[in-house]
Formats: sequence, C-alpha cells, structure tokens
Amino acid sequence: MTSILLAAQAAQGGGMSMIIMMVAIFAIMWFFMIKPQQKKQKEIQKFQNELTEGTEVVTGGGIHGVVKSIDLAKNTVDVKIARDVVVTVEKTSVFKDINSTTLQK
Repeated sequence: MTSILLAAQAAQGGGMSMIIMMVAIFAIMWFFMIKPQQKKQKEIQKFQNELTEGTEVVTGGGIHGVVKSIDLAKNTVDVKIARDVVVTVEKTSVFKDINSTTLQK
C-alpha cells in the first residue's frame, strides 16, 4: 500500500521537475550551440558586406581566388581563380580564405 502512495506522490512532483529539466536543456543548447552559430553567421555577413577588390576568398564550392570586382546591383562577385579565368558567383557564397596571409592579423 505504501509503494502505491509513494508512486502517486512521485508522479505529482515529477511534472514540475520535468519542466525544469526541459528548460535547463534548452538553456544549455542555446548557450553552447545556437548563440555561437549566430555569432559566426554575423561575422560571415560582415565580411561579405565589407568585401573589396583584391581580397583573397573561398567560394561555397571550395574554389580559392581573388575578388576582381563586385556588382552590388546583382549581388554578385567576380572572382579570379587563375590567369585569365574569372568566375561570377553570388556574394553570399563567398567566405574568408583562412590560408591567406593578407587576412590573418
């Protein structure tokens, strides 16, 4: 009989502890996963908005090159990837070249 009473009491108090546990899990996910990703995305967007000619970049497809020109009206970037070879890519698919010596400070 006492085991039934203990089980009933645990079930009543278990709801509140479950809510607290879910909030704690969400808070941990926010601080360790979502917030750093948002910060990284803001840095990428800032870099893309501050692009200048001559900046060494990597496209979303992994092509390394140097920015030749920027067309703000079409939101595209011309990237020189080899001698006399220039490709046009979307501005949103251009990222920092981490191997570049000009970008490391």
